[in-house]
Amino acid sequence: MARWKPGARERLVVAAVDLFFKQGYDATTVAQIADRAGITKSTFFRHFPDKRELLVAGQDTLSRLLVEGIAAAPWDATPLEAVADGLKRASSEMGPMNRKLGPRLKAAVAASAELQERDALKSVGLAAAMTRALIARGVPAPTAHLAAELGVLAFKQGYEKWSEADDGDATGLEQHALTALNEFRSATRALG
Repeated sequence: MARWKPGARERLVVAAVDLFFKQGYDATTVAQIADRAGITKSTFFRHFPDKRELLVAGQDTLSRLLVEGIAAAPWDATPLEAVADGLKRASSEMGPMNRKLGPRLKAAVAASAELQERDALKSVGLAAAMTRALIARGVPAPTAHLAAELGVLAFKQGYEKWSEADDGDATGLEQHALTALNEFRSATRALG
């Protein structure tokens, strides 16, 4: 196995999602993931501490992109407009591999309580990063928390629709996420 072949981290994520989808999370070993990715087991552990962490491989990057978008929003933007800019920034970095993995990743998470727990922690982390970015803009904490939670929900719903759309559907992740955010904005008005 060639340890110097580039893209090991991405290959590990794809291999893990494929195996989790096909044989289940519990039945999948680190050795199987490494073998499928074409790397050694020791190389796996240079990238990830355990197989569970593969699910959140891009969380730090996604958090950073959301925060960058919020920070770059015009200063007169409402909290949800700033969140929309965060969604645009994060969506701009999602490519075909992210879209392709979506349905298999969703199925793997649905079939594993451990992965559901890790996915929930990922959502909490994204919301916390967005909340901090909004507070840094001067948004009061309760409003920042609510806007961030709506942003996470919009991203997740947008990603799901985008990844499950037909290959011929040219609607990008950004549009799906912004549509979801607008739907949530309207829903909050109905709360009274």
